[in-house]
Amino acid sequence: MNESELIRQVQNGNSNAFRYLVARYQKLVVHITGRVIQSQEDMEDVCQDVFVKVFRNISRFKGDAKLSTWIASIAYNTSLDYLKKYRKKELDFTDRLKPVENGDADNSQGLEKKDLHRYIREQIELLPLHYRSVVTLYHLEEFNYKEIEEITGMPEGTVKSYLHRARQLLKDKLKFAVTDEVLMEGAIR
Repeated sequence: MNESELIRQVQNGNSNAFRYLVARYQKLVVHITGRVIQSQEDMEDVCQDVFVKVFRNISRFKGDAKLSTWIASIAYNTSLDYLKKYRKKELDFTDRLKPVENGDADNSQGLEKKDLHRYIREQIELLPLHYRSVVTLYHLEEFNYKEIEEITGMPEGTVKSYLHRARQLLKDKLKFAVTDEVLMEGAIR
């Protein structure tokens, strides 16, 4: 089923079409909310809220953006609303990063690729919220700058700046954990 037909059927109240929409975009919603909300239980509640909002507001969808961008925007904003309402002040970023001992750099192989990917994901989780969100949307969900601007409401320049800063923070944390060869292989862009 193509996107416009799916939207039309959901707008007409077809519950099977809505179930299909949920199945099609569930991974996207979980990925975005999971990067913002750390608690599994809370993240699941927010994901459910996202799809309730999608269902209630699908009639307002005008097709100016892709459906995935519109849903991602709802997921991002619902997650931020949840944090504003329920979350205590975030810990200072520098206190939360997991240190890598300089001795680890002596290992000529650095981290194994599998370990490296896990380590990078752990470090992404520890980034400040806006950096984490932009990295997730750009690198993991593969949205472009314009789409991220639509999802987050941040100007494109801010998106680029946050992405640059997040990459720099990640590279700084990785410089003792990986060899230059691993970085050159594209483990982090």
